[in-house]
Formats: sequence, C-alpha cells, structure tokens
Amino acid sequence: MNHAVVLRETGGPSVLRYEQTQTPSAGPGEAVVRHEAVGINFVDTMVRTGRYRVALPAVPGFEAAGVVTEIDAAQSRLKIGDRVGYFFAEGAYADLNVVKASSLVALPDHISAQLAAAFLAKGLTAWMGLRVLHEIKASEVILVQGASGNVGSILTRWARALGATVIGVAGSAQKLPLVAAGSTLALTAGDPELLAKVRALAPKGVDAVYDFVGDATFASSVAAVRDGGKILALGAASGPATPGKTELTRRAIEMRGGSTPQIVNAGNQLAAAAELFGLIEAGVFADLVITQRRLDEAADVHRLMDARRLPGLTVLLP
Repeated sequence: MNHAVVLRETGGPSVLRYEQTQTPSAGPGEAVVRHEAVGINFVDTMVRTGRYRVALPAVPGFEAAGVVTEIDAAQSRLKIGDRVGYFFAEGAYADLNVVKASSLVALPDHISAQLAAAFLAKGLTAWMGLRVLHEIKASEVILVQGASGNVGSILTRWARALGATVIGVAGSAQKLPLVAAGSTLALTAGDPELLAKVRALAPKGVDAVYDFVGDATFASSVAAVRDGGKILALGAASGPATPGKTELTRRAIEMRGGSTPQIVNAGNQLAAAAELFGLIEAGVFADLVITQRRLDEAADVHRLMDARRLPGLTVLLP
C-alpha cells in the first residue's frame, strides 16, 4: 500500500490531498525507495501554484531519503536494503517513489534520513555556489543576500568553514540572530548604513555576492561587489533581477547562475554529497534546527510556507 499527496489542480494549499495510491515498481535503471523523510523546498510551492509546470495529476516534492526496497538487477552500485537519498526526482511526497538508480546517493551511518532529506537539495545548491559557480578562497570576503533562508544559512556556515569572511544580510531584525550565528558580520537589508558597513570590512568591495533575493537586492549587490568581482544569482525570492549591462561591463563584474539539477549531476553528486556529509558530521550546521511534520500535514506546511512562517529546515515523515 502506498500513500501520497496528490495534486490534481493548481492553486492554494487546499489542492494538496493525501490519498491512497498505487504501489510503484522499478523498471530498467530504476529503484523503489521507501521514504523515511521527505524534504520541503520552495520549488514545491511553485509546482502547486503552476509556476513550475508538471503534468497533472502529480505528486509534488523532489527530495527524500529512505531505504531501497526494489532495484533493477543490472544496477550494481546499490542493493535492496541500502539507505539512500535523492535531491531532484519528482514524486517525493509519498511513502514510496520510483527514481533513477543513478540519482541515488548512499547515506553513511552518521547521516539519518531526516538529515539527508533536510540538507541534500539545499546543501548541494550551496556546494554548487561555493565550488562550481565560484571557487571560494579562504582569503575572500563574500556578501550573502538572503542569508536567513535555508540555503543561505547553509552557505554562510560552509563558506566560513572554508576560511572566507562572510557578511550575511537578513531580511528583518527578527532573523538577525540566525544570520549572526553563521556570519562574520550580520546586517539587515533595510539598514541605511549597509553599504558603508560592507565597505568598512572590504574597502574595495566584496569578492563575490551570493544573491538569493533577486530584484529587491540587486542594486545593493552591484554597489557592494568590487570591480572584477562576481554576483552569483542563486535565487529570486523577490523576482528576477534586471541587470544593467553597461555598469557590469564597465566594472568587469561577472554574473553567474545555474540550476542545481543541471550542475550537480551523476558525475559529481557523490563527491559533493560526501563533502556536505563531512561538514554535517563536523558540526558545521549543528545550530540549524530540523522540524518534523507528518506527510498528511503537507497542506498545512504549505500554508506556513506561503505565509513565510515555516520554521527553518522542515521534513515530512510518511
């Protein structure tokens, strides 16, 4: 028997319905995973509202962790009973899901299913920013716009662990303590002295800006970065930025962005996950709290997400 949260039409959280569904089976190159925890990500709300288009009916969710219960015999890397996680395969809001075996990451003993479901997608997005879009150096100063978000919280702590000086920007004063815990200097987005405080720490400007906010913070990102620096667009909570190419070209500022599923793939995801898991074991993210909710409470979780009141890292338990 399988249960899943089914989306038959787009709309508000009430369109998410917890139902009994057909038990999946593995085809060529596939595995069935019995979930122990399901990750929650902002893209899930985009699927629900129709901004990220999928064929309906659909089961939302892209991230989960659990145990392999069935697998194509030709797949030699994993076997039935292995503990695994994945970070971008459709249909995660369910007891069971069938996914490509190549997308699965084996979990070490010290990584629980809850940790994997909470950290894989967000942590590998941070890895993409710090290792692929811009190879961060210990001597660098970076600015993180949206540092109080889930990915921003992980990225700031990871960057500090790599030796960088981190200026984290929170959206409000209420979020400042969370940002301060992971940053060298914590500021609020509405601080009229923000740029002056950034320049006091980095007189020529920061080496790179990691921007999870988009349009609302883009002007301050451009003002804060040094000539020849980089702006890494990893999110657009306020809408996509519309850069003026003239100033960027004149100051030799490079803008880069990318999709995590395209950049973190079967060729590098195991190494990326191993680095992430090592930092988790080392306690780099120990202050980030994981909240657990039941799978059948998915609609309530989405209401909290829409109201921006979902606490920290949240997972659904089947």
